[in-house]
Amino acid sequence: MKSQKSSRVDLLEKKVQALIGVVQQLLNENTHLKDLAVGTLETIKRMPDYDEAIEKLKNESMQQVQQTEEKLEV
Repeated sequence: MKSQKSSRVDLLEKKVQALIGVVQQLLNENTHLKDLAVGTLETIKRMPDYDEAIEKLKNESMQQVQQTEEKLEV
């Protein structure tokens, strides 16, 4: 009976360690993706016409918000 309990504990410990490994890998990937996103943003900011493109996106977004509000009012 005692060996069954210890083998179950061993199995649970292995599962916990496996889960810890998966969570650590996810954290590492999340950090990598954050660094990649920041690097991409900084690269795009240095491109010509960046400010003009941002203004265009802001205007398009405002138009979409206005259209959505108009549809909700009807």
